Amino acid sequence: MTRRLLMGAAAAAMTVATVVAAQAADLPTRKEAPPPVYVPPPFTWTGFYVGVNAGGIWSSGSRSATLVDPGVAWLSNYFPGGVGSGQSGFIGGGQVGYNWQTGSFVLGAEADFDGSSLSKTYSYTSTPFGSVVNGVALPTTLVGDSLSVSAKSSLDWIGTVRGRVGFVATPDNRLMIYGTGGFAYAGGSSNLNVYDATQGFYWNGNPSSSRSGWTIGGGVEYAWTNNITIRAEYLYVDLGNKTITTTANPTAYAFFNAAGVATPYATARINYDASIVRAAINYKF
Repeated sequence: MTRRLLMGAAAAAMTVATVVAAQAADLPTRKEAPPPVYVPPPFTWTGFYVGVNAGGIWSSGSRSATLVDPGVAWLSNYFPGGVGSGQSGFIGGGQVGYNWQTGSFVLGAEADFDGSSLSKTYSYTSTPFGSVVNGVALPTTLVGDSLSVSAKSSLDWIGTVRGRVGFVATPDNRLMIYGTGGFAYAGGSSNLNVYDATQGFYWNGNPSSSRSGWTIGGGVEYAWTNNITIRAEYLYVDLGNKTITTTANPTAYAFFNAAGVATPYATARINYDASIVRAAINYKF
C-alpha cells in the first residue's frame, strides 16, 4: 500500500514538473536587443568651401611688332617682325565657393585669386646700317648704326569669378565631373624699347597693366572625406590684347625734323591668352 502511494506521488510530481517546464518555455526571453547599426548619411556636395591651388600656366598668344616709319621706309629693314612667343610659369593661390546638389547634379559658384610667374623677355640687335638701303643713300652719320629692340610682358596675378555645373559620377556621390566658365581679370606689366647704337635715338612704351576677359574649362573633384575634397582642373583664359605704342625722345624728334620727315615710332601688339592646369584642395564646411 505504501509502495503504491509513493509511486503515485512520484508520477504526480513528474507531471507537474513537465507542465511547469512547458509553460516556462512559452515565456518571453529576457535577452537584450542588439545595438543599432549606425548608417552614416550619404555625402552631399552642398555647402561652402575654401581651399588652395597650385599649377602651371602657358601663354599661346602672338606678339607682333611694327615700325611705323613715314618717310623713312628703309628703317623697317632693321626692325624685327615680332617680340617673341611661347612663355610659361607657375601659378598658385586660393579659392572660395559654394555648391548646391540636387539629385546627381551640382550647381556652384567660385571665385579664385592667384599669383603668377608668367613672363617673357625679348631682345634683338639689327645688322649695321648700310650706305645704301633699298636704293636710298643714307647720311654718313647713320652708316654703321644699328637698332636694338627689347620687350617684356608679364602676368603677375590673375583672378576669376565662375559658375560650375557638375555631375556626380559614382553611387556614393564622392566623384564629380564638372564644367566651369565666367569672368577673368589680371594684372602685370609690359614694355617696348627701341634705341640706336650711335645717335642717341630712343623710343619707349609702357602701357597700363590691367586686363579683363573670360575663361572656360573643366575638371574632376573627389571627396576624400566629408570635409576634404581634392581636384584637378584645366582653364583656358582669354584676356584680350594690348597694343604698346612707343614715344621718341627729343633727340630723335630733332634729328628727323631737321631731315624734313616725320619721326618714326614702334608698336607691338600682344595677345593675352593662356592655358592653366592646376590641382586644388578644399575644406568643405
